[in-house]
Amino acid sequence: MTGTTDHSGKVALVTGGNHRIVLETGRQLAALGFTVLIGVRDLAKGEAAAKKLGGDVEAIALDFAAPDGPALAAAEVERRFGRLDVLVNNGAIHYALSARALRPGRTLGRKTFETYVVGAWRMAFAFAPLLSASGHGRLVIVSPEAGSLASMNAGAPTYSTGRATLNALTRILAPELRGAGVLVNAVSPDWVETDMGGPDGRPVAPGAAGIVWAATLPDDGPTGGFFRDGKRLPW
Repeated sequence: MTGTTDHSGKVALVTGGNHRIVLETGRQLAALGFTVLIGVRDLAKGEAAAKKLGGDVEAIALDFAAPDGPALAAAEVERRFGRLDVLVNNGAIHYALSARALRPGRTLGRKTFETYVVGAWRMAFAFAPLLSASGHGRLVIVSPEAGSLASMNAGAPTYSTGRATLNALTRILAPELRGAGVLVNAVSPDWVETDMGGPDGRPVAPGAAGIVWAATLPDDGPTGGFFRDGKRLPW
C-alpha cells in the first residue's frame, strides 16, 4: 500500500502510548526503514514495548494532553534529528457507547476533547516546523468513523463530536501545510481488536497498514482527505 518500500534515514513519531494499534504502526514503519519514536507517558513501559518491535524503534516521553508536552517532545526531536518526516497523531481514551447527548457527565466530556482535539492541535502546532523541515512531511490523524457526519448516530456524544472536530482540523491543516510539502490526512483503522475495540474487531495489522499507507504517500498523493485502507470515506 505504500508509495515506496525503502524509507531509510527518515524519522517517524507515533503518539498514543502502548496501545496495540500504535505499536503495530511503529513496527510496520520500522520494517520500511524508518527510525520510529513511540510517544509515551510512561517511559519505562514504552522502552520495554519498543524493544519487542524490531528495527530502529525507541520510546520518547510525550504527554500531548499536557500544555507543554508537545513542545517539549518537539524540542527533543529537533535537537536529535533536526526534522520529522512523519507524525502519526493517535490519541485514545475509553468512552461509553451508551452515553447520550441529553445525559452528559458533569464535565461534558472535557477530558475527551482535551485528548482528541486540543492534544492533536498542540501536536500539529509544535511539530509543523519539523515536518516542514523534512520537505516531504506526512501528518496522519487517526480518526475512527465515529467522527463521520455522514454516518453519525446517537451514542458516545463527546467521542463522536470530538472526532468530528478532529476531522475539521484535518481539513484546515491540509491547505496551511501543503506549501511546505506536508500532506495531512485523517485515517480510520476501522474497528480493530484493541483494548477499546475488544475481541470482535478485525486484526490490528490491516488497520495499522492503512495508517502506514498515509504516512508513506508520494509527494503527489492526496491531502485533506479521510481514508480507510487507502479508500476515501465520507466526512
